[in-house]
Amino acid sequence: MKILQLNVWTGRIKGALKDFFKDNDFDVICLQEAVWGGNEELLGNLFATIEKIKELSGLKYAYYSSNWGLKIFQPDNVIEQGNVILCREEAITEKATTIYGDYKIISATNDFYDYAYTIQRITLKNGLNIINHHGYWQPNPIGDETTISCAKKVAAFVREATGPTIVCGDFNIIHDSPAMRELDFLRDLTHEYGVDNTLSGLKFNGKVACDHILVSNDITVKNFTVLDNLVSDHKALTAEIEI
Repeated sequence: MKILQLNVWTGRIKGALKDFFKDNDFDVICLQEAVWGGNEELLGNLFATIEKIKELSGLKYAYYSSNWGLKIFQPDNVIEQGNVILCREEAITEKATTIYGDYKIISATNDFYDYAYTIQRITLKNGLNIINHHGYWQPNPIGDETTISCAKKVAAFVREATGPTIVCGDFNIIHDSPAMRELDFLRDLTHEYGVDNTLSGLKFNGKVACDHILVSNDITVKNFTVLDNLVSDHKALTAEIEI
């Protein structure tokens, strides 16, 4: 199976994203900061929406975990923004929970970092658990005590799953963060493959490897790559796995 991890940055680099998903073939796509809902035609004029990404990627099934609602571009309609798992196969179970904060409708005057951070999990018929998470953000990629508290909740959610497990996400922290020690029962491929940067430079300067794909020890990793396609303020990560 070929897995993609990408913070899609609301799909604002629309043309490049459309070409990227049209030209690549994935079995599972884990996205953060994805947008859906509201007036799809209007939303699609602004961003690469989940419906458009589904169409271009050829993946039939989508599982959503909203972090907040937006009324900025469509005051009469709520646009959802959050985590999405797209998959070639239908899941037999799915679950989502909040790690930090509360869901709310955000307007232009609200604090854009005052929202819920969620985690979601689906399980496929072959027993593979796929977990997608957008981590708690604060400016230092080492994190703080709240980051550690959130990581403990993430670890507990991951441990609920039985069988082979893959965890994707923009964790907003690097591997050396104390919070990542809560997930040391998984292999961090970003760290294993010596990746020192997963940011594209469009929003933040410097090298920060805050995006991760983690796998349980019963998964065979055939390949792991950080792509240089300029599709977001984050780079895309891909892993080819066998279970």
